[in-house]
Amino acid sequence: MSKMIFVNLPVTDLPRSVAFYEAVGATKNPMFSDDTAACLVFSDTIHAMLLTHEKFASFTDRAIPDAHQTAQVLICVSEDSREAVDAVHDRAVQAGGRADAIAVQDYGFMYSRAYADPDGHIWEVMWMDPEAAAQGPEAFAAQVGGG
Repeated sequence: MSKMIFVNLPVTDLPRSVAFYEAVGATKNPMFSDDTAACLVFSDTIHAMLLTHEKFASFTDRAIPDAHQTAQVLICVSEDSREAVDAVHDRAVQAGGRADAIAVQDYGFMYSRAYADPDGHIWEVMWMDPEAAAQGPEAFAAQVGGG
């Protein structure tokens, strides 16, 4: 079985967040959803667990930061093409997300855009040419001016 990732995100309005992520392309898994949490499935291995603040607080004694003001993580998900990157980004913006939450990166062989969800969590959507990816990190650094 492949390893899976579950990104746990505190949200202020669970129904709004579910609608947002469904508009972006995720599917709600009702088996792991109730009025305090919702499991949104992006792929067989990538899931977002949207948790009310009360539910999220039951897992940690740390304060829940305001993601509109602070950044603790940047979540990055790959797509199969530049066009798919733009399509996901545009759906997020149309659903109420903030456009280009970090600067667009376009190196020709790699392209990414980011949006912030209604709670301020930043999702980057990226594409990389498979041939460029096969060349490894040294080739990447040389192409972007870092090596």
